[in-house]
Amino acid sequence: MRIDIINQLSKKGSYFTFEEAKKLMNNNISVTKTILSRYEKKGFIERIEKGKYLIIPLGAQKGEYTINEFIIGSVLIKPYAIAYWSALNFYGFTEQIPIQTFIQTTSRKKNQNIKVLGIEFKIVTIKKEKFFGLTQEWIDDNLINITDKEKTIIDCLDKPQYCGGILEIAKSLKKMALDINQLVLYAQNINNSAVIRRLGFLCDLLNINVKLPTINTRNYVFLDPTMPKYGIKNAKWRLIINLDDHILKNLE
Repeated sequence: MRIDIINQLSKKGSYFTFEEAKKLMNNNISVTKTILSRYEKKGFIERIEKGKYLIIPLGAQKGEYTINEFIIGSVLIKPYAIAYWSALNFYGFTEQIPIQTFIQTTSRKKNQNIKVLGIEFKIVTIKKEKFFGLTQEWIDDNLINITDKEKTIIDCLDKPQYCGGILEIAKSLKKMALDINQLVLYAQNINNSAVIRRLGFLCDLLNINVKLPTINTRNYVFLDPTMPKYGIKNAKWRLIINLDDHILKNLE
């Protein structure tokens, strides 16, 4: 019976919810809890969080089986997208491996810092109008939502604190082939003038030909909000350059 139930649940992927199990087994809440608890003790499944379970492959040892962090992240909240530093790393934009897996969503979650099976997750809630530019990638037979390359860059310019800072974005712009027109479109659609300013400055610095809207404000923002709050003002982009541009120009 165990194999039949797990096989049925696994047809939808590597994980299932309590409600899906209850419906399949046609049991009440109490009986379903008892059965799932028994399965977990025997190492057939692993509880990710309340009401969500991971299916352990036959032959794998409980506590020793590893699953891709993106698959776990896809279960934690809906809607979702792998984003920021995690997406940068996935696309090869950065060699730095983030200590957290970053999940972008429009939903609210009480605990935005979660640890599951030893993996740390950061849930970042954004406005619905900023939730666009998604694509899907196959990860271990699971289709996972992830921000596309251009949206990843724009998201990181929007919230540099979730990607290791402006330096990581500058490396990405220098190394990777991107659709510049798409990049500009996303920069405008995210509705944050700081994104356009940071993008413009970095493109000037790296000799990337890009056409961006004129900045029409007297206010200045920091190039990198994760760095010390002082620097030289750049009048063209209304930025306070709180990073050494020699370091940016000589990126490897």
